[in-house]
Amino acid sequence: MRISNDNEIMELLGRTRRVAIVGLSSKPERPSYTVAKALQGYGFEIVPVNPNETAVLGANAAESLDRIRPVDMVTVFRRPEYVPQIVDACIKHRIGALWLQEGVIHEAAAQRASDAGIDVVMDRCMYKEYSRLLG
Repeated sequence: MRISNDNEIMELLGRTRRVAIVGLSSKPERPSYTVAKALQGYGFEIVPVNPNETAVLGANAAESLDRIRPVDMVTVFRRPEYVPQIVDACIKHRIGALWLQEGVIHEAAAQRASDAGIDVVMDRCMYKEYSRLLG
């Protein structure tokens, strides 16, 4: 289901505890780092997914979504052309929610995820939405 209204976003964020962050960087100046650090502060368990990292913010990094334990949500900090393969992995691993950060827009992949029963938020910042609605 495509999620866009505040009540649906609050419900999704309220039931999410463990988040895989695809494209999470260890560089503090990167938006992915800032968002992950804030999410940790809100009590979320983060799982960095980046083949170029070993650990970020005290959490061991995984090379891909195929190498993680179950998560409640996947949050994406990658360019839109990578979204279809991320959706494939979400479907394969039966991940219930996909959050495409600001500027990460891929309509066809988002629709395919939604059609597979995955809750999808697109072109919004998870940290900003959590802060605005629940923080």
